[in-house]
Amino acid sequence: MKKDYRIGVLGSGFIVSECHLVSYQKEGYNVVAIASRTKANAEKAAERFGIETVYHDYEVLLDDASIEVLDIAVPPQQQPGLIRAACERGTAKAILAQKPLALELAEGRALVEACEAAGILLAVNQNMRHDPSIRAAKELLESGQIGDPVFATIDMRGIPHWQPWQEEIGSATLKIMSIHHLDCMRFWFGEPERLFCSMRPDPRTTFPHEDGICTYILEYANGMRAVIIDDVWTGPAQEGCPGDIRIEWRVEGMGGVAIGDIGWCKDPYTSPSSIRHASKGDDAFKRPTLEGSWFPDAFGGTMRDVFTALETSAPCPLSARDNLRTLALIEAAQLSAQEHRAVSLSEI
Repeated sequence: MKKDYRIGVLGSGFIVSECHLVSYQKEGYNVVAIASRTKANAEKAAERFGIETVYHDYEVLLDDASIEVLDIAVPPQQQPGLIRAACERGTAKAILAQKPLALELAEGRALVEACEAAGILLAVNQNMRHDPSIRAAKELLESGQIGDPVFATIDMRGIPHWQPWQEEIGSATLKIMSIHHLDCMRFWFGEPERLFCSMRPDPRTTFPHEDGICTYILEYANGMRAVIIDDVWTGPAQEGCPGDIRIEWRVEGMGGVAIGDIGWCKDPYTSPSSIRHASKGDDAFKRPTLEGSWFPDAFGGTMRDVFTALETSAPCPLSARDNLRTLALIEAAQLSAQEHRAVSLSEI
């Protein structure tokens, strides 16, 4: 795989400095420029990771026609404008955008169409797909070791690292954490027929929001069911009560079962992911050792998908056009919670 595409990074916050650039350096990717709202932050990241050029704002970086891949890591309300600006210039070969691609499905569609018209590959950094345990489960499903899937769960009991910009969009969990888990179910099982979502505010989160603690039921045409619990309260774990911080998942099939732990939101903040699985006839669970963790290692995988698509012209697994289906799940969840009913994806 060609690794030396010239990458320009827009943003220098936590997710860039502790995930993107750490993983890119480990993979040997060629980050040549960075820009940020605060130039001092970009300079600090450049010094740490040996990035040769720091631009004083995003527009100047976008004007650099030598940059082949734009890695956009800014708040979602700022991202569409930068994508459109890149399309106007038409010099980049690809853009790796953060999730959510857009705050509304209609705007997401417009961004996809703009990039297609400009001949730019647009991908979305749904990095949970590259967590080692999530990919291991996908391999088990594809190999038939679990058999036809019957029931799956993702159970998050964790206190995420909230960002200040979340107050601006009035969203705590749905578009920040749940979007990972809904996309993961799509990655494993494809498109559900309908979705039910129930949510309430998180008692700890002070800005106005509705989507604090969220629960989802996904119904599939073949009878398979999936449940997601996103509990960002986790009891008074920051107020003097012992905590039980974890993200666990479980996939049960006609032929076996797989159970995983995503090593995130723990102490240390990121830990190796793990999996155990068994099939009919096994005496005990198999416990293979997985390489890496979600943060930061998965971020090298998402950029690798972009590079592979550029080099081979094959469809990108993280294409923004595919990701519109994840945005549709977000809109279905919002409608379901508002109207207290199951929502068919055909309605969205």
